[in-house]
Amino acid sequence: MEQFNDALVSVFEEQFKQKNLSFSREIDVIHKDVICDALKLKEIFLNILSNAIKYTPEGGHISMSLKELPSGKEDVGIFQCVISDTGIGMSEEFQTHLFEEFTRATTETESKIVGSGLGMPIVKRLVEFMDGKIEVKSRLGEGTTVTVMIPHQIADRSAMKKMQSHALEYANDLFNQKRILLAEDNDLNAEIAEEILGGVGFMVERAKDGIICVHMLQEAEEDYYDIILMDIQMPNMNGYDATRKIRQLSGKRLKFRLLR
Repeated sequence: MEQFNDALVSVFEEQFKQKNLSFSREIDVIHKDVICDALKLKEIFLNILSNAIKYTPEGGHISMSLKELPSGKEDVGIFQCVISDTGIGMSEEFQTHLFEEFTRATTETESKIVGSGLGMPIVKRLVEFMDGKIEVKSRLGEGTTVTVMIPHQIADRSAMKKMQSHALEYANDLFNQKRILLAEDNDLNAEIAEEILGGVGFMVERAKDGIICVHMLQEAEEDYYDIILMDIQMPNMNGYDATRKIRQLSGKRLKFRLLR
């Protein structure tokens, strides 16, 4: 768990420096090795931390604590992660809609960032998929605290090494040298996606809007890209319109008709 925590925080070191944000963390766990879906966990906490950075003004503070709680089962621990920030916060009314799809608050920061809750519906689904719970407490103008509690099976170290070896071999075989065209206008979101996808062997090329995405696909050889990951809300041309354009392309590019 400590290695996972270290890798997670390292993704945002540059963002902390750029916004002059202070960051503190605390780890209090008995069992350092657990069996879990590392990719899903990474997506959960990258989303939460990216929100904390995005909605915390320069000079603010973000804290992260990880604690192991008893579960009542000898081979299972409940791991509680609490991420707090001194950011713009959310109104009580908006918090009731935080986990709804495409929800945005009307509050606007000095940097013109609108809304809060980037990816939170996805986060909630992933947490609940792993039999966990998520709770968000926030006050407008004072900050936000997100608490995630997920049970994990305690791992035997020797068994864990074997599982990691098999998983790495599988990922390398399945994803290595596969090329993804990532359509994403948000720099932070793109960096997170590139970190996750690159970590399992994908090669990622980014388009900052739908127009650029369609152009890159048209200019590339027909078998150049294996997958397109399309954001919906982008400037110049949104994801829906870009997907319609792609579906009208001829030749082998029609394989992308299956994208949703």
